[in-house]
Amino acid sequence: MDLKTIPVEKPADLNFILGQSHFIKTVEDLHEAIVQTAPQMKFGIGFCEASGPALVRWSGNDDELVELAKKNALALSCGHCFIIFLKDGFPVNILNTIKAVPEVCRIFCATANPAEVIVVETAAGRGILGVVDGVKSRGVETEADIAARKQLLRKFGYKL
Repeated sequence: MDLKTIPVEKPADLNFILGQSHFIKTVEDLHEAIVQTAPQMKFGIGFCEASGPALVRWSGNDDELVELAKKNALALSCGHCFIIFLKDGFPVNILNTIKAVPEVCRIFCATANPAEVIVVETAAGRGILGVVDGVKSRGVETEADIAARKQLLRKFGYKL
């Protein structure tokens, strides 16, 4: 058994969702779920097939994001994992919809942070053990930090 960390390669401010499912139709179902929930969103999906030809399946409506998704999915090469890169929206806009897709088993992360995926490789294949999402905590927020957090949420329109 070998443990590896695989960095998610992406621009610094780009959000992504990493998850696991169980069926080849996932790539189409995820595509449909996103466009039905957030039609303005641009996205690319990469999905690692876990049997048969074991290909990276893909879909999306933005060529750059699709290429990024294919590249990262192939780097991961973990059975039935998917990665969605998105812009013109945030993961919170589609996360519950993605989780409700019947074949989606779990979401490992949804973030714009630098991330590394902890992967195990055995003779049987590869699997995701977990994700390092962002940096180590530097302390506890102060009253000024609380005010800044609240202001940011209102700037994005998530709080009144």
